[in-house]
Amino acid sequence: MRFGRAALLGLSFFLWLSATAWSEPVAVRFPEGVTRAFPAVRSLEGKTLAFGDFVQVAREDRVHSRLLFRFKDGSVHDENVVFSQRGVFRMESYRLIQKGPSFPETLEVALDRQSGVYSVRHRADEDSPEEIVEGKFEVPDDAYNGMLTLILKNLPAGAGDTVSMVAFTPKPRVVKLRLTPMADEQVTLNESPMQAARYIVKPELGFFASLLLFDLPSLRCWILPGEAPAFLKAEGPLYFMGPVWRIEPF
Repeated sequence: MRFGRAALLGLSFFLWLSATAWSEPVAVRFPEGVTRAFPAVRSLEGKTLAFGDFVQVAREDRVHSRLLFRFKDGSVHDENVVFSQRGVFRMESYRLIQKGPSFPETLEVALDRQSGVYSVRHRADEDSPEEIVEGKFEVPDDAYNGMLTLILKNLPAGAGDTVSMVAFTPKPRVVKLRLTPMADEQVTLNESPMQAARYIVKPELGFFASLLLFDLPSLRCWILPGEAPAFLKAEGPLYFMGPVWRIEPF
């Protein structure tokens, strides 16, 4: 319980220090449609930790996306996003469930843009009581929970951007994320060499926050560019200050 509460308090202070003005939403260059994929979560040493199922469908003017990871130890990461793509990408609703031994805390959150209503069910550990937090929150236009790889696919070649995500501490807070392009990396797909675009995603830290949290893990992502960009892999934590795991096609 000491670990969980300390992490939440530290993150809350960090968010307060790092909050900045909202950015413009990202323009749609490659509209999303029906997609089915089966990614896996692995350690950096290659050990498979979880098997995933990614389902995305377009319904009228909304795209519904769900990423479900079932870990070998019984843990679950279940992330649902509904977004619109009329000229720009805009997150309309978000749901996340994380529970099980792979996660230090049990978390269930829901957020809706139109109503502004959010709800959080949180338990620091098995010995702690469940905490329920509800209220209203204005979702930034550039908030992209569960959409970062999609956003990276839509950035112009060599371009970066700054977007937001909503973190739950357990109350919702806005975190600014800087999407920075790195040098391309040669990869081999179907025995053919190709150039992958690499990005690093880091929270924008204020001066005092950078002194307090100097070792905050970042997210690294590999995208295959072209007329139909594709996600290749990502490396980063699935929860605040968590271990760095690799997500890639099974």
